Amino acid sequence: MPDLDGFDAYSPVEIARRIESVGQAKARMGALPLALLGVLAGAFIGMGAMLFVLVKSDATLGFAASSVLGGLVFSVGLFMVVVAGAELFTGNHLIVMAWADGRVSTAQVLRNWGIVCLANFVGAAGLALLVYGSGHAGLNAGAIGHQVVQIAVAKQALPFVTALLRGVLCNVLVCMAVWMAMAGRSVTDKAVAVVLPLMAFVAAGFEHSIANMYLMPLAMLLQHGGLAGDTAITWRGMLGNLLPVILGNVLGGAVGVAGIYHVIYKRPQGP
Repeated sequence: MPDLDGFDAYSPVEIARRIESVGQAKARMGALPLALLGVLAGAFIGMGAMLFVLVKSDATLGFAASSVLGGLVFSVGLFMVVVAGAELFTGNHLIVMAWADGRVSTAQVLRNWGIVCLANFVGAAGLALLVYGSGHAGLNAGAIGHQVVQIAVAKQALPFVTALLRGVLCNVLVCMAVWMAMAGRSVTDKAVAVVLPLMAFVAAGFEHSIANMYLMPLAMLLQHGGLAGDTAITWRGMLGNLLPVILGNVLGGAVGVAGIYHVIYKRPQGP
C-alpha cells in the first residue's frame, strides 16, 4: 500500500533485505538454469553495447552528445536483465550482502560468479558472432565496424591500473542501478532506476567486463574478415583487458556497494 506521501518505493533498509534474499536464491540456483540465464544476460548486455556503437559511429554528433546518448541506449541491456530475468556477473556481486551475513558460503558465491561469468562470455561472444554474420558492421558505410575496432584497440591498450580503476568505477554504478531497481514496484520504476547510473558509467568511459566480452570478440572477427582494415587485436590483448576489468568490477560491486551497504544496514550496531 502506498504511504501517505504517495512514495511507494521500498526503503533502503527494505532494499538491503531484498538484495540479501535474492542473493541467497542466486547462490543456490541449479547450474543449468544459472548458466542459461547467464548466456541471456551476456547477450542482453551485448545488445546494449551494439546500440552504443551505433550512436558513437555517427560523426555528426559531438563527443559529449554521443557519449551521453550512447549511455542512454546501452542501458537497454541492463533493463532487460532486470525486468526479463537473467544472471549478470557484475550485478551478482551484490550476493556479498548474503555472504557477509553468513547465509551463503564462500564456495557458493564463487560457484555463482564462475558459472555466470563464463556464461556471460558465451552469450556476449555468441551475439558478436551473430552480429558479424548479419553484416551489421557494414552499416553507415562501414563506420560501425571501424568504430568497434577503434574501441577494442583502445581497450586493449589500457594500462593495468587504469583498466582496474575504470572497472571499479563502472561496477559501483552498475550495482547502484541494480540496487535502486530493487526499490521499484513497477516496470517504469525499474527503468528510471537503471537508466541514469548506466548512462553515467558509459558516458564517463568506464569499463564493463561483459560489454567488453561482446566488443572485443566482434572486433577480432571484423579484423579476420578484413572489414576493418589492418588492426592488432589479439586474444592476449583481450585477456589483458578483461583480467583487470573483472577484478575492478568485483571490487567496485562487492566492496564498494555490497560491502558498504552491509555495514550500514545489516551489521549489528552498538548502543
